[in-house]
Amino acid sequence: MQVLIDDDLGRLTLRRLWPWHRLLASCRAPSLDRQLADGVRPEMNAVLAARAMVLTSVRYRRGLAASLRRMLAASMSPQTRPRLMAASRSAGAARQPHVPLRRDRIAGSASELDELARSLAGPSLLSAQGVAMVNQLLADGGGPLYRAGGRDDLDSIIERAAQALGR
Repeated sequence: MQVLIDDDLGRLTLRRLWPWHRLLASCRAPSLDRQLADGVRPEMNAVLAARAMVLTSVRYRRGLAASLRRMLAASMSPQTRPRLMAASRSAGAARQPHVPLRRDRIAGSASELDELARSLAGPSLLSAQGVAMVNQLLADGGGPLYRAGGRDDLDSIIERAAQALGR
């Protein structure tokens, strides 16, 4: 597999993508996603290019779209407390994982979030920056989808991601 990489003279050159590039991209995914979301071009190095290839793949994008749709559905369902796992109902039993959603924020941006999901699931080519922005939005447990004190404005994040996706 080959990718375009900036050379020392500022030209794009075709380079081979080695297995260790993909391994490093997988291991450093959160850091690389931040860089891509901030606008660093994937052509800067082979590891960024490898991560961008993963992010923009149809399979990854459809997985993100499904995650957005699950989050939207969960935010609309009645609030329930997590139940104890059936296998361990004794004292000190672990609870099922539960991530609290900011239902009010999500409901206020439901149509825009659904549009992001449609864009991600569609056949069009999308920018790595936009996909990385959506990925970060979903993964940021301290962000506006999950925390009341989230510093970032959900609407502006969605708008920037939609612009980066070309929508």
